[in-house]
Amino acid sequence: MLPRRSPLAVAVFLVPPLLIYGIAVLLPIVQSLVLSLFEWNGIGDMVFIGLENYVKMFTADDIFWTALANSLGYLAICLVLQLGLGLLVASLLTALTRGREVVKTLYLLPAVISTVAIAFLFQRIYATNPEGLLNQLLEAVGLGALARPWLSDISTVLAAVSIPEGWRFAGLYVVILYAALIAVPKELEEAARLDGASRWTIFTKIRFPYIRPVWITTLIMAATYSLRGFDIPYLLTNGGPGQSSELLTTYMYKRAFTSTDFGYASAISVFIVVECLVAVGLIVLLFKRKADA
Repeated sequence: MLPRRSPLAVAVFLVPPLLIYGIAVLLPIVQSLVLSLFEWNGIGDMVFIGLENYVKMFTADDIFWTALANSLGYLAICLVLQLGLGLLVASLLTALTRGREVVKTLYLLPAVISTVAIAFLFQRIYATNPEGLLNQLLEAVGLGALARPWLSDISTVLAAVSIPEGWRFAGLYVVILYAALIAVPKELEEAARLDGASRWTIFTKIRFPYIRPVWITTLIMAATYSLRGFDIPYLLTNGGPGQSSELLTTYMYKRAFTSTDFGYASAISVFIVVECLVAVGLIVLLFKRKADA
């Protein structure tokens, strides 16, 4: 029988992190919620306007809807790169007999590099004058007709700002998913192989169901982080050209610090929080239904 923990011991360990979480996370959210009900330029008096910021956001602001659509596209590209590539590489690593640590380190390296350095790196990769690495590679393989100014072409800019973010954290999810995959009992896989199961069957029927809790956690992490993505798109394009790469986060920043409309920016920030909560709810509901099926 496990020893019973006293309420005092539990409180000693739980209260400090809960206080830090409340001050660092919950309090700013509440402050943003309150500020979203006001009109305020950051200097003068705050004027209570109720839900007018939200009404304006949903009914009279076309840029908001453009930024929302861009954010969902940004999310999709990041998820494919981070989790799709992460799961593929993690699965391949389990079959690697030598050099695993080197490969994991190389994949994880972008996650610890400065955001500014990554933005500058991809700015040079996408450059047209002088010719960047991407266009040079296209010309070298005979696809020079596809070369273009990736960050100023409205048809490619959203993907161009999403790829660095997806590449940046793919290694983090490689390490997490790899750790989950090597924990799958080998006896189950060996029994399946003896029964003639293919690698795909083993993966879909044994490996993936076993790592489902870890997959849900990584999916939530990747989705919420992507929905809050700001730094690389802002550094690369500042939302341009036009609003082709404008995200909700960059639009919120501009409304707050360029237009000095802190009330409206707070309303957008509240929407981003709700958006993240909805994403988490949908992910949990989707996998719960699959588990029950």
